[in-house]
Amino acid sequence: MHGKQAAISPVLEARLGLSIVVPDSLNTDTLGTFTGEVERPGNMLETAIAKARLGMQAAGTDIGIASEGSYGPHPIMPFVPLGRELIVLVDDARGITIKEVLLCETTNFHHVLAGSINGIDDFLERVRFPAHGLIVRPNRPTAAATRIVKGIQCRDSLAETILDSAESSSDGRARIEADMRAHQNPTRMAAIADASSLLAERVNSLCPSCETPGFGREGSEAGLPCSWCGAPTERVLREIFGCVACDYTEKKARGDGLTEADPGQCQYCNP
Repeated sequence: MHGKQAAISPVLEARLGLSIVVPDSLNTDTLGTFTGEVERPGNMLETAIAKARLGMQAAGTDIGIASEGSYGPHPIMPFVPLGRELIVLVDDARGITIKEVLLCETTNFHHVLAGSINGIDDFLERVRFPAHGLIVRPNRPTAAATRIVKGIQCRDSLAETILDSAESSSDGRARIEADMRAHQNPTRMAAIADASSLLAERVNSLCPSCETPGFGREGSEAGLPCSWCGAPTERVLREIFGCVACDYTEKKARGDGLTEADPGQCQYCNP
């Protein structure tokens, strides 16, 4: 619906030999929208699987692929935006679901409040307008039905829409935000391609025990020792890898090779 096949298909066709079919008239907005008109029916994973199954049913296949994104403030640095791109492959022939998640620190996820287009050029540059689309709505809508205009990529249209939205807001301001739908956001589309590469790598990784595709990282174990006192910290000590079909797991050292935590992250050295 939002052209994600442009990012996903080349990767999965080249690395997995999958031919991607996009069913006609598939409305994935019924499973949630970035602008909030439709709430997600479940968490990210549940929604992505539901999207894949919509496509599988429409196309008559036993394998489905879908992605789901979430963007918001960084949990540690709230003034920095952070995204999560989840992509799943549902394989009903094998009875498995393989997933991967990419954390996106490079994103144009931002918004600004304004009564006109004057004075927001710094924001427009930050969100990479007009190459990236924008969404405009009243900040505090006075009517019961909120008018949301999406996919704006023309400065004249943006200026007009901001004025209209500001007039419909009780505080005289419009909310202008990055359009995070994939077809309006080249930066996010690149992130989806990167997530697809992670998925392809995982599908090509077989379980050492049962040889099912999809062996990969499932979680982590905290306890990285402090470099001063040796006490365990909340930093990741080991990564946990698992199979999507059987109970086999492995614990592996951190991928970055870090063996000690900074004392500033120790509850004893820096209480």
